[in-house]
Formats: sequence, structure tokens, C-alpha cells
Amino acid sequence: MRTRLLALGAAALALSLPLPAPAGDSVPAWASNRDERLPRSRADHLAQLGVPGWHDAGYRGQGIKVAVLDSGFRGYRGQVGKSLPAGLVARSARRDGNMEAKDSQHGVLCGEVIHTIVPDAQLLFANWDPDSPESFLAAVRWARDEGANVITCSMIMPAWSDGEGNGPIHARLREILGDGTRPGDPLFFSCAGNVAQRHWGGMFRPGPDGYHRWTEKVDANPVFPWGDEQVALDLCWSDADALYRAEVVDAATGLPAEGCTSQDQDDRHATVVRFTPRAERPYAVRVRQEKGRPGKFHFTALGADLGESRTAGSIPFPGDGPEVVTVGAVNLDGRRASFSACGPNSPRPKPDVVAPIPFGTFLRDKPFSGTSCAAPQAAAVAALCWSGNPAWTAARVRTYITSRARDLGPAGYDCETGFGSVHLPALAPAPHARLPVGKSAM
Repeated sequence: MRTRLLALGAAALALSLPLPAPAGDSVPAWASNRDERLPRSRADHLAQLGVPGWHDAGYRGQGIKVAVLDSGFRGYRGQVGKSLPAGLVARSARRDGNMEAKDSQHGVLCGEVIHTIVPDAQLLFANWDPDSPESFLAAVRWARDEGANVITCSMIMPAWSDGEGNGPIHARLREILGDGTRPGDPLFFSCAGNVAQRHWGGMFRPGPDGYHRWTEKVDANPVFPWGDEQVALDLCWSDADALYRAEVVDAATGLPAEGCTSQDQDDRHATVVRFTPRAERPYAVRVRQEKGRPGKFHFTALGADLGESRTAGSIPFPGDGPEVVTVGAVNLDGRRASFSACGPNSPRPKPDVVAPIPFGTFLRDKPFSGTSCAAPQAAAVAALCWSGNPAWTAARVRTYITSRARDLGPAGYDCETGFGSVHLPALAPAPHARLPVGKSAM
């Protein structure tokens, strides 16, 4: 395993060099929330996070590094010195070393959110092979080795854990991150996922034919693909002695659907099914237990909706892990977005916090949204807090961020909005110059 990881590091990781701003360009005026040209919606959004007072006091992310782990960095070089800071460092953990392999700006949008909130922080970008936990862990390790204080990931991989925060990948992630109490331990943020309505979790209940009963009468759960792109169905569980299998069928005939592939994950308790839907064909999924006693499992659909779903416990990897600060999404009026995944999922309360969506972007007309948008906001707010308290540990920053969140919904913690909407309280008294290193702003 270690030999394979080292080989990935030698062969797949691209050379890391800071990117200067393009000639003739400079960091735009909108990077400061005090500029008159700043869109009103974004100014209000930053105020909702408590950012303006910290900027006014001189805290803008100085001395902090924030890493974005993602798959969509298409065109990021052209945004350096614009929506992204000069000095950005990018490195790929993919086998082909290609930072722009996916035709998406998802990671660039995350970077823009961070740069808006902490314009003086250094930004790191890293991507990985979507089917390789090894390359994901290599990207995390690289970010830590580069001195990242905060890492944020707005990608989900439901089959990489048991859906309860356990498994070998979580264990290795904890080893890399540390427990947050030592110098150099980074703080890892993850989106909760947009799968609240595309998840089913609960006890396996076999019907007369041996297939799981999603409800009292349904043993074939309808699957509604979004289009003609590949659908991914991920099934995971905790019991090491159990084995479950999922199969996709043509809902009209009951026969196995054409073109499906299924693969057991040997290093963890999970199985994945992939298929490319055909136009106007109805699909459904059935689950059977092949060994072990009936237990709890999680089922998540990507690229499709489910007919029968359960919101509770819908947070997938990496957000289900206790080592991760998990961020859900709320609308601007403070209500949980219907798609934002909910806890409980691990020994630690999940989600930890939420953040408001959408977030105005200069990259496109459509604003950035989803829990993908929420996670970098919370990560950047933590970075802003850390820039004002450089002697703090990751654990202390995490405690501060969660304890100062604005409570939403029922009083106290709840499984939909966590400890509340992430928010930095006003500095009192508000200083007008950065405090000496080692002094606390609180």
C-alpha cells in the first residue's frame, strides 16, 4: 500500500509552483468588501457571516493557507489575480497529473468564495482520481505538508465509508490530519452533500423474495436519472460479517437493466453500481443480503433521484467522519435547503454548522449554490478567525466556530442545521490595526 502511494507521489503529482498574477492584471477592487463597486448582495452576504468587522480590524487571512480539494479546476490559471489570488499553488494527485481533467469550474468557485472572505490568505488547489482513495489521501497529505491551516472539500464519495464515520479511509485521514491539538494540525471542512432526498438509511428488512423492503410494499425502489449521463448507486454498511448487493432492473419488465456494472470494495464494506440510462426507460433498484445478519445500511444515488428516501443520517464521506467539520446549507432566510444532507452520522454531531446559499460569483451569471458553496464559506470564516489568533490550534478554532454559530431551528443543536449558521461575532472593542503575533483578538 505504502509503495503504491509513493509511486503515485512520484509519478502523478505535478510540480507545485506559485502562480503570479497575469501581466497587467492586479487583484480586483471587489476583493475588498468595502469597495463601492461590490455587489450589494455579496456585501450583505459577508455581513451575514460577520466578515466586515474583521476586515475593518485588519484581519484578512494574513499568514494563513487554505487548500481546496476538488475535481473542477478548468481555467483556474486565467483567474489568478482576478477571482483567485496571486501566488496560488496547484498540484494534482491524479495519475495523469492533469489539474484540468474535468470540464468544470467547481473548485475555482470554491476558491473564489475563500478569496473573497480571506483575500490575504494563500490558496492551494489539489485534485485526485475519483476512484482512488490513495490519491485523495495523497492530496490531503500534500496540503498538510505545504502548511495548509485549513482544508476544504466540496466533493462526496459515499462508498468510501460505512456512512457512520468509520472505515479504513477515515482512519488514515485522521492519521494525516492529527487530532487538532498540535502545531501543524490542519482543520478539515467538508460539505454535507446535496443528497438528503437521494439517500435511504436503515435496517435491512427482507421480504418473502429476500429483497429489502424499502417500505411495507416496495422492494424495487424507483430510480429517476437526471439525463443520459452515468448514474452511480453506492451502498455501504458497518458489519464486517455482512455482504449486501444492489441490482438495477428495468422497472417495466423486472429484468436486469442493460449496461450495469457492480463492484465490491474489498478494503471496506461497500458496493457500487454504475449504469448509463437509456432514454425513456424506467429503472428501479433492489438490495439483497448475501451473508451475515440483517443490519443497518446506507444507500445513496448520484445523478438520479430515488422514489423512496430518508433524510436522516444522509451525510456521506468525508462529512460523516468525526475528524471533519461538516457544513450544511441554509437559504438566506435561515431554513435548511431541502437537498442539504442531515445527521446523525457519526459519534460527533453532524452537521457541525451551516452556511447561507447562494453566493454571488464573478465567474458566471448563475450564483454558486448547494452545500458545495457552504463548505468553503465556513472554511474561510475559520481561516479569518485563525488569522486573528495565530497561536490557536485547529481544535480551538473548531470549538470557537461551532460555539459562536447563530442558532437556527429548535433551540440548541439539531441534526438539520447543527450548531447553527457560521458567524464571527463583532470584535469588542474593535481594534483598527492587526494585533501583534501571538495576541488574541478575543
